[in-house]
Amino acid sequence: MAAQDVAPHIGDRVDDREGDRVYDTLIISDLHLGADMSRARDALRVLRENKYRRLILLGDIFADLNFGRLKKEHWKFLGFIRKLSNPKRHVEVVWVEGNHDLGLAQIMAHLVGVRVYQEYQWEYQGVRHLAIHGHQFDTFLIKNLQFNHLFGTLLYLQLQKWDTKNKVLTRFLDRLGTRWQRLSEKVADGALAHAHHQHASRVFCGHTHAAMTRREHGVDYFNCGAWIDARPTYITIDEEGVRIREYVERPEDANRNSDADEDRTASEFDDSADEAGLFEDGEYERV
Repeated sequence: MAAQDVAPHIGDRVDDREGDRVYDTLIISDLHLGADMSRARDALRVLRENKYRRLILLGDIFADLNFGRLKKEHWKFLGFIRKLSNPKRHVEVVWVEGNHDLGLAQIMAHLVGVRVYQEYQWEYQGVRHLAIHGHQFDTFLIKNLQFNHLFGTLLYLQLQKWDTKNKVLTRFLDRLGTRWQRLSEKVADGALAHAHHQHASRVFCGHTHAAMTRREHGVDYFNCGAWIDARPTYITIDEEGVRIREYVERPEDANRNSDADEDRTASEFDDSADEAGLFEDGEYERV
């Protein structure tokens, strides 16, 4: 994808990958590893093809607690995260816990070598930034946790298996649920109020699966969308501001053979998994 000559305003969607640029922070959310709709292979390409000092995995990296659902490309993504978290790579990798990640945080923090937070704050260019998944502001989810797991997550995962290859029905139902609950507005309202209380100027969320921006009372809100959508998005932050970027598959991506490199990453992950101890206590921080 070609780089645009004119820098967009904060929050505008752009679909470029600028290989020579080093971002301060790259954020992805709602990958839902284990789900048939997860676009883990494409997300891995984004992480490989961009340069950044900090990577934030903004929650719901997993679909549920069942590791048996994970496919080969899902394990490859986790293998790359473990490799990226090596101090020699000089990249800070942050995992912010989402509602689908509950119960996995301590295990995965140790397995892939990253710290897990409920929310994460950092300073860049004198501006306080706050990253929180956003389910904390979803009142329907909080009041119906068991219902959402049984009839939301499990049924939704089964529907993906029954759906067509392009997952038209399940993606439609996902968008319909977000609109019916007015979820984007509710999460934005809660996040903006929370950021204002925390004296943060920018707040980043996922959870709604819908990329959007909003500004209120001097606080900028950004939702980075999801990686189960036909048009997945992610966020970059650098000296030019915050941008929501849309991943667009290039023709050469479909034909490019990167299996050798990816298989090597997966092998490294397999070799280290036993050493890490899947059920040992990881480094887990609630902020």
